[in-house]
Amino acid sequence: MGLHRFAGREASDAAVIAASGDRPQLFAAIFDRHFDAVHGYLARRIGAGGADDLASATFTVAFERRHTFHADAGSARPWLFGIATNLLRNQWRADRRSHALVAELTPRVAAGGTAPDRAAAEVAELLAALDADQRDVLILHAWEGFSYREIAAALGVPVGTVRSRLARGRAALRSVLAGDAAVGIDAQEANE
Repeated sequence: MGLHRFAGREASDAAVIAASGDRPQLFAAIFDRHFDAVHGYLARRIGAGGADDLASATFTVAFERRHTFHADAGSARPWLFGIATNLLRNQWRADRRSHALVAELTPRVAAGGTAPDRAAAEVAELLAALDADQRDVLILHAWEGFSYREIAAALGVPVGTVRSRLARGRAALRSVLAGDAAVGIDAQEANE
């Protein structure tokens, strides 16, 4: 018997969270009740793609910290939105640091710079143009040689998320590179 209802009435969020201490599966009711609202909030702030991961992370954090929920609050909605907002702020800070690092590592290509300098600058530009999640996975996989499991552990995401981010990142890079190749081919044909 679930705790979704007491005496014919729906159990409060506080009652469900309290009971989930002994029966963790009951926390699913909190997810069912509030996921759409949390996801919508995040999607309005950062777009649907980023909202998927952050909304999931919000409920993961909430589940792990359910013992900190104040039972007198009644509804879990404000608590969940607070967690979502903090995760969003953390992501923005990480993105700013990542962009600053990419900019710092991008060599300044002076007129007449060497080919390796230009190639490094082009790679840095391509990476900077990627979604931060895709960029992180690509760098850990390609440059650091991490396995999917190691990346998942490092980023705190499921292995399936690593696979999808890596696939999307590779596709984005292929698309950009194919576009550049097409431009080069068009320019070459125009010169012939």
